[in-house]
Amino acid sequence: MNWKSVNFDWNRTRAFLATAETGTLSAAAIAMGMTQPTLSRQVAALEQELGVTLFERVGQRLVLTDSGIELLQHARSMNDAAMLFSLAVSGQSQELEGLVIISVSELDAVFRLPEIIVKLRLEEPKINVEVVVSNKPSDLKRREADIAIRSFHPTQNDLIAKKIGEEDIRLYGSHEYVKPISHTTDFTELTDIQIIAFDQTNSLPDLLNQGGWQLTKSNFQLTTLFQLLQLELCKKGLGLIMLPADMGDNISELKRAFKQAEPVMKLPVFLVSHQELRTNLRVRRVYDFIAKELRQVLN
Repeated sequence: MNWKSVNFDWNRTRAFLATAETGTLSAAAIAMGMTQPTLSRQVAALEQELGVTLFERVGQRLVLTDSGIELLQHARSMNDAAMLFSLAVSGQSQELEGLVIISVSELDAVFRLPEIIVKLRLEEPKINVEVVVSNKPSDLKRREADIAIRSFHPTQNDLIAKKIGEEDIRLYGSHEYVKPISHTTDFTELTDIQIIAFDQTNSLPDLLNQGGWQLTKSNFQLTTLFQLLQLELCKKGLGLIMLPADMGDNISELKRAFKQAEPVMKLPVFLVSHQELRTNLRVRRVYDFIAKELRQVLN
């Protein structure tokens, strides 16, 4: 290999990649944890180093030039290789101390994880825990998290997933809202019911209508992806929401809408990690600990 042919700075390439993916120097600087002037100098230095113009300014945004577009995929490949290298290094750690990042949904973060973290801190006080809360799946391959709780099996071959159990998803409402409908067995009668949905698509109406309901968009006048807002709106009597039974049954302000009815759906619960990190002692310890605690909740 001709080592002299590799004559550019990788840190400058990272600055270029971050700017390309975020679209602005300020956003890239935040992502990289540096000041905007420093990042701007790194991008300018890379352009001078390579002898090409990578960006053109269009309004407030930076747009890739043809040369920038051509080099972007190579920069991404380099970044992926660096991530894999970092994962391999992390996988060699045999210390029960250091940081473990856990990615969970809003509901898991509020209703399941606090008790798990309390127990984990008592047993492993040297393990630092960072929690990423998002209903969108974190990219484990890009080190956004070490461990994730998900309701679907990952498709990537280099991720390890363990099915922990299943959660029953049921409809809940405030005591006042549920009282007049709690003994209903014919769902076609519930023409005036309100259900707080996640979005304006037909996915939730279709799901319920398959179970014997006859709902239209008029039954879904409130929508939000933010599940904690759904919960607060539900408590105020503005409609029913879908919740895992282990959560909904333990919220004193709420009640199952239809006690005898089958769950609206059943969702699997998977615990996911990167295969390299499964050889890391502290990550494996947290992974196995969460798996044990979640099984007790779900089963």
